[in-house]
Amino acid sequence: MRNDWSVAFAGVGGAGNLLRSSEPVSLPAAVSEAASFLEEAADLLVMHRDFAAAVERCEKGCRSLMGGLESDDSNSSEELKCSLCIVGVQALAEMNRWREVLPWILQYYHDPEHWPPKILELCILLHSKVEEPHVMLEVGSDWIRSPANQHEPNYGLLVQLHLFHVLLPLGRFAEAEKLVQGCSALSGDQQLEVHERIQEKKHQWLQREEECPVPEGLPEMAWTQRSASPTSLPFLYRLLQLFHQARMAAFPPHPWPPIED
Repeated sequence: MRNDWSVAFAGVGGAGNLLRSSEPVSLPAAVSEAASFLEEAADLLVMHRDFAAAVERCEKGCRSLMGGLESDDSNSSEELKCSLCIVGVQALAEMNRWREVLPWILQYYHDPEHWPPKILELCILLHSKVEEPHVMLEVGSDWIRSPANQHEPNYGLLVQLHLFHVLLPLGRFAEAEKLVQGCSALSGDQQLEVHERIQEKKHQWLQREEECPVPEGLPEMAWTQRSASPTSLPFLYRLLQLFHQARMAAFPPHPWPPIED
C-alpha cells in the first residue's frame, strides 16, 4: 500500500502526555523504554520509511510493557501500548502486510472487547480500504456489544463506522437496523439518517444481485476477486495532521520536516 495508504495515527497523541521537555520526567524504566521505542518507530516509519524496522521497534516497545507496571503507571502504559500498536499497524499496511494486522494486534490485546477505540477505528477503516470488511465483522460486533464500551466517548462514532464500513458492505441489513434501534449514543435525527442510508444501500444491493447474481456456493467470490489496491480516504489527512501535532508536542528537541499532503 505504499504511496497510497497515508500515515494514519489516530492515537499517538497520548505519548505527548508522557514526554514533554517542559516537565520533569520521572517515569518507570519500562515506560521510558517503551516511549523511546515509540519515538524510534515513528522516525523510522515517517522519515526513513523503514517499515520493517518500525514494526520491530513497536514489538520491542510492547514487550517492554508486558512485564507489569504499578497501578499508578497503568494509564501511561496503556497509552504507549496503544500508540505502539497504531504505528505498527501503519508499518504493516505500508508493506502490504495488512492480512497480518489482526493476528499482530491480538498478541498484545487478546480480547477484542478490550481494544482501545482508536485501534478498532483504524482496523475498521484499513479493512474497508482493502475491501475486506468481513475480517472485522466479529471483532467489531464483540466490541460494540460490550456494555463497558458503550460508555466510551467515541462509541457512537464506532457504531457508525461498523455500520457503514462493515455491516452494509456485507449486506447485513437486519443486523444494521437492530444496532441502530438499540443505540442510545445516536440521536433521533442520527438514527433517522442512518435508517435512510440503510434502506438506500439495501436497494442498491438488491439491484446488483438482480443484475449480477453471485453463483450459489461461492459467497466469498465477490471479495476474493477485488483488487487490494485501495483509494485514498479523506480522513487520512486529518489523522496525519493530528499525529504531526502530537509528535511535535511529544518530541520538540528533534527537527521535523514539512509533511506533504
